Amino acid sequence: MGKLHQAHTSISCAIGNVLTGLLYVWPSYTLHLYTREDTTLLSAPMTEVESSLVGSLPSLGAMFGTAVAGWVMSTFGRQKSGILIAVPLMISWVVIDLTKSSTVVLIARFLSGASGGAFLVHSPIYISEVAEESIRGTLASAPIVCYCVGALMSYLLGWFLAYRYILWANIAFCILYMGLMLTVKESPVFLIRKKKEEEARLAISYYRGAPVSSTIVLEEFSRLKQQLTPAVELIAVDTGAKEEEAEKEKLNKDMQEREPEQKMSSLKILFTSCSSRRAFFVVGICLSTQVMMGMVPVQVYAKDIFKQAAPGLSSHFCSVMFALVLLVGSTLSAVLTDKFGRKILIVASAVAVTLCLSGLGILLHTSIAPPWVTAVLILFYCCAFMFGAGSVPYVLLAECFTPEVQSIASMILLEWVWLLNFVVVGIFPFMIKFFGIHGSFYIFACFAVFDIFVGLFIIPETKGLTNEQIQETLLRGRKK
Repeated sequence: MGKLHQAHTSISCAIGNVLTGLLYVWPSYTLHLYTREDTTLLSAPMTEVESSLVGSLPSLGAMFGTAVAGWVMSTFGRQKSGILIAVPLMISWVVIDLTKSSTVVLIARFLSGASGGAFLVHSPIYISEVAEESIRGTLASAPIVCYCVGALMSYLLGWFLAYRYILWANIAFCILYMGLMLTVKESPVFLIRKKKEEEARLAISYYRGAPVSSTIVLEEFSRLKQQLTPAVELIAVDTGAKEEEAEKEKLNKDMQEREPEQKMSSLKILFTSCSSRRAFFVVGICLSTQVMMGMVPVQVYAKDIFKQAAPGLSSHFCSVMFALVLLVGSTLSAVLTDKFGRKILIVASAVAVTLCLSGLGILLHTSIAPPWVTAVLILFYCCAFMFGAGSVPYVLLAECFTPEVQSIASMILLEWVWLLNFVVVGIFPFMIKFFGIHGSFYIFACFAVFDIFVGLFIIPETKGLTNEQIQETLLRGRKK
């Protein structure tokens, strides 16, 4: 029963990523309605600048939402914050439904992006705090799977429903998500931080499916309390193992005897603690390499390739097929990550992506095959990317940090991802100009090769490990 409760909470909060997928795909089939000379949706057609902002403003809003998500979660808790961060998104859809002003639509898009960015912080943290080791990888993959589900659903809505019905469907999904969040139980980590120890024990009992007085619950409660004591985290690791253990015992004893007068900030712990620094480096490298493998620019170029490869096919059908492939890849990651581990998925995915990108570069450079071969190779690339390189870094983001630094680390790293994506998409046209589209794919392939070495030599295997064991693994990796 405990695993069912964990799955229920994980899926409920990951539904926020479905809303994000719906949010980001919406302009792909809506913009032409706004820019038509005879549009009745707005008082005047959107200009070229305004139409570009419809797609880009949510990313700026996401940077703001990512920055405040940690504070909202620390203040209101994981459950209530999930409901709160969905409110701006729902308001934005209602405003877009009621307005005929381009300016108001753009403001609403920025507001909705704030929710989208906050969801990407909220769900991994919540899941990491309730999931047990045996299913943590699968549950931590749920946000990426749900994002792909949202993208697929959005393409289907755009294919079959009229403009206003699509807006109402998005509002209904927001209400559904908030309703689901009312059914989940608060994270025991948050409750311990707020010194609600009895409620924390009840939450652990709920998520582990064991009586409150059981050894499992008591040990979990004790472990979490110790993890949330920053002083224990800051042990020098250059001494011998016996000295380290002695120092740990001394620090634990000191912490039990007295509460610290001034608690060290999470940001300071993140960069003072050896294991947290190592985790920040490892996850940061994974996320950065993932962005530099060119998924977003390839998605941009894919539309033109599909038009060349199959001009007789509906653009809606091609979009749905594209989203379906992304969903298949992310689902494979969720199914396989706890079975085979994180390292092998990263390496296998990076090898496959290298071959696909190199093949795309050769085909576009030489035109030795018909366009449909290039289109098929893009689909293979998307699937290969999502089953490892595109999904596993977010699993690592959810499990490599101690609860004390999880929020601040997630915020900083996701802000970096948003910024890096913005830069890569911005310079992509210049890459095409100087290197050609084939040369750009060769460059992305080089980063995929680099990701192979990251998977082999930098990423620790975290499959089935407790948080303490992961920290020890990170420290061992630092000493190598």
